[in-house]
This record gives sequence, structure tokens and C-alpha cells, in this order.
Amino acid sequence: KVRTNINNPATMAIMITDECINCGACEPECPNTAIYEGGVEWTWGDGTSLDEVDFGDGTIVSGKEKQSPVSDEFYYIVSDKCTECVGFHEEPQCAAVCPVDCCVPDPDNEKKKKK
Repeated sequence: KVRTNINNPATMAIMITDECINCGACEPECPNTAIYEGGVEWTWGDGTSLDEVDFGDGTIVSGKEKQSPVSDEFYYIVSDKCTECVGFHEEPQCAAVCPVDCCVPDPDNEKKKKK
């Protein structure tokens, strides 16, 4: 089984603002399959061989279990799947291709600085 633990204090993420024009340019650029069209259900394992997710509190979820859309109107990013393309690219690819600059750092999921 392929399992990941998302109980990571160094979370970070990009968010898509309501200025999104639903062009879809960002979705295929995401190496983590974290971007979805508004209204579309998502899974932890989309585009991967991930079987289950361990939240670190005893909760384990199937990688194939459908999750509710984050937005019904605009493309959205699942913050717990987003790594800001670290390990893949020099900069977040969604932000690089967005024609209206609506892919921005998510203030609720900024990387925590080590003291």
C-alpha cells in the first residue's frame, strides 16, 4: 500500500481568488493534481498511486474516497495537496500560467517559519 501522512506543520499552499475566469490553464500544470474545476469532487489519490492518507490522529482515509468540492463556482486548489511546486519547479506553475494573476499565496496556509 502507498500511504502518506499529511500531519505536516510546514504546510503551504496557493489559492485561487474569485477573480478566476475559469480558463483552466492552471489545472494541467499542477504536479500534485491539487487543482480542480469548480463543482468537481476530488480525491487524495487523483493522478497518483496513493492508496490511503494518514492524518496522524488515527484517521485514515482511502485515496479513492470522493471529497466535496472546495468551490462550486471557480477552479480551486486543495491546500493539503499543494506544495507550491516545491521539488518540481522553481515557482508555482499555476501562478506562472494564470492570465489574470488569481493564483496567490493562501494566507491561511502559509509555510511556518522555524524559530
